[in-house]
Amino acid sequence: MAQSTRLVDLVHSRIDEFINTRESIVTTISPDLTVLVDFSRQFLSGGKRFRAQFAHLGWQSVPAPAEPHAAGPLAAGPGDAPGRTLGNPAGIVSVASALEVFHAAALVHDDIIDNSDTRRGAPSAHRRFESLHAAQGWAGSPGDFGRASAILLGDLLLGWSDELLDDGLDDAADRASARRARREFNLMRTEVTAGQYLDILEERAWLVQPEAELLDRAVRVIVYKSAKYSVQAPLVIGAALAGATDDQLDTLRAFGLPLGIAYQLRDDLLGVFGDAAVTGKPSGDDLREGKRTVLIALARERMDQPARQTVDRLLGRADLSADEISSLQQIIVDSGAVDRVETLIQQNVGQALAVLDGSDVAAGVGAELTEFAGTVTRRVF
Repeated sequence: MAQSTRLVDLVHSRIDEFINTRESIVTTISPDLTVLVDFSRQFLSGGKRFRAQFAHLGWQSVPAPAEPHAAGPLAAGPGDAPGRTLGNPAGIVSVASALEVFHAAALVHDDIIDNSDTRRGAPSAHRRFESLHAAQGWAGSPGDFGRASAILLGDLLLGWSDELLDDGLDDAADRASARRARREFNLMRTEVTAGQYLDILEERAWLVQPEAELLDRAVRVIVYKSAKYSVQAPLVIGAALAGATDDQLDTLRAFGLPLGIAYQLRDDLLGVFGDAAVTGKPSGDDLREGKRTVLIALARERMDQPARQTVDRLLGRADLSADEISSLQQIIVDSGAVDRVETLIQQNVGQALAVLDGSDVAAGVGAELTEFAGTVTRRVF
C-alpha cells in the first residue's frame, strides 16, 4: 500500500498548506479568531484518513489511458502494483483533503449533537471552547459559548472543504469528470445529513415504532449516516474524477456499500465494548448516548422482558455508572447480538469482495481494496 501511504502524507501537507493560507484571512479580521485556526489544525492533525485513502483507491481503480506514466509524488515506484499514476497529483490530493476536512466538520457537529466530551482521546471542540471561556472568565455560560462556537467552527470547516474540493476539480483535465465528481460530493453531503437526522430521530422515536421495524430502521441509519459517506462515496468521487464509466462507478458502489455497512457495524461494537485507549472515546459511550444501533435492535429481538425493560430504562442515560454499563454489556452479549453482528460483518465483507472478482478495476488495485477491507473492519476492542 505504498501509494496510499504517500497519499496520506500528501493530504497532511495539503491540509496544512490550505489552513496556512486561510489563517492570514481569518486573523486579519481579528486576532481573537486565531483560536478557530488553532482548533482546526488540532482536529485535522490526526485520524486514519480512511476517506482520503478510499478516494485515492477509487481514482486508482480506473485504468489509466494508454500513455507513458508521468513522474510525480504519487507515481508508481519500485514494487508498487501497476495501475493509474498521477502526472498532476494536485487534483486527487485536494479532493481527498476536502473529504477529510468535511469529515472533521461532521465530527465537530456530531459531538455537539451527542454531547460528547472527547474525540480521539482529546476534548471535543465544544468542550475546548467551553474551557477557553472558563479560563478567560468571560460573561455568561461556558457551555452555551462552547456549543455556539463549535457550531461555527464546524460551519467554517464545511466551507473550507468546499474550497478544497473546488481546487481539486479545477486541476482536473476533463471538465465532465470534474462535474461528475462534484455531483457525487453534493449527493454525499445530502445523504450524510439525512442519515444524521435519522440517527437522532431513532434515539427518540423508537418508543412509538413497531418492534418489527426497529432493525430495518437501524440499518437505514447505518447506510446513510456512515456506509455511503465513509466508504462508498469517497470511492465513487475519486473514480469520477478519474473519468470512470457508469459501469465502473456501479462496481465501486456495489463494493463500497456492503464494506461501509461492515465498517459501521464494527464501529457500533466498539461504541459499546471498545477500549477508550484504542477508540479515544469512553467505553460504553454509545450506551450513554442512547444509540439505537443494529446491535441494540438485534439484542432486543432475543431478550426476555426483564432484560428489555432494563435496557430501555438505562440506555441513553448520560449518568450511567460503570456497573450499569457492565450490566448492559452483559445483557447484549447474553442475547447473542454480538455474535450476530460479527456474522453480519463477515457476510458484508464477503459480499464486497465478491464484487471485485472479474471486475474491471485497474490491475493491482483489487488487491489493495481487499487489504483495506480487512483494515477497516478488523479493528480490535
